[in-house]
Amino acid sequence: MLLLNLVLFLVSLFVLVKSAEYAVNSSSKIAKLFNVSEFIVSFFIISVISVLPESTVSVVSALKGVPEFGLGTLLGSNVTDLSLVFGIVALFSLSGVKVKSEVLKNDTFYLILLFVPLILGIDGHLSRADGVLLVLSGIVFFMTLSIESRMFKKKYNNVESRRWVKNFIILVISVGLLIVGAHYTVKFGVDFANDVSIPPSLIALTIVAVGTCLPELVFSLKAVKTRHDELALGDILGTVITDATIIIGIIALINPFYFDPKIVYITGIMMLIAGALVIAFIKSGKVLSKKEGLYLVMFYVLYLMIEFIANAIL
Repeated sequence: MLLLNLVLFLVSLFVLVKSAEYAVNSSSKIAKLFNVSEFIVSFFIISVISVLPESTVSVVSALKGVPEFGLGTLLGSNVTDLSLVFGIVALFSLSGVKVKSEVLKNDTFYLILLFVPLILGIDGHLSRADGVLLVLSGIVFFMTLSIESRMFKKKYNNVESRRWVKNFIILVISVGLLIVGAHYTVKFGVDFANDVSIPPSLIALTIVAVGTCLPELVFSLKAVKTRHDELALGDILGTVITDATIIIGIIALINPFYFDPKIVYITGIMMLIAGALVIAFIKSGKVLSKKEGLYLVMFYVLYLMIEFIANAIL
């Protein structure tokens, strides 16, 4: 079974990568049709695509009565996005990830939104009232960004409208395959980890979190390679904020729950620190440099070490 699970994991990963690539291409072409900014398209459209794997895992876990697993997956995925994914994207970019000054106008809002689930969950419990607050905070943020979308000037040029149907169909099929690929990437990755006797808590922390972050990693790498840095930035930030507010809120609405406060004290705090680091780096010169990308990857390694030690002694 070990070899079979490894093969199925690699096949699922391939499906995930290719479907994400097609989703990116079709979304970009649809964006050209509607002549909207790259950042807004990635924040509202691509981030929704990217958030589906971890949100699916989290909602299912809530329905099955184990919402704590979903919360850990979401916060762990956010740390991975803000450190490992951003770091790898910067390292593989042509000359760092360039950031428009207008994007930074909402930097304080980004951090506040990451802080909200930590404050609400500091007592180790998320109620339905907490869920409502989280969902509303996410909606308010996206509405605010939509209203201010005129400040993101970089737009695609218009393309022939008759091609939008074809691109939309490709997008829908790609998203479907992306979800399936992400699901089985995580499933067979976990099965393989069990075969080699990796503790379940570490499986969730590493394989599940990293596996659900693959769509935004693949998309963002392609975006920076084609000089669409705003797409990469918007995708990752949009995914992180959606996870931290709307998705966690939905879990609490489905099944209010108690959980080990360690998730907030360690994973949640590391998520907030990672977000602060990313914003500090991109504000320093309106670019996330390769050197700063390396620092973020190193931060992710530090995060893993802290989680491993905490799981061993607590």
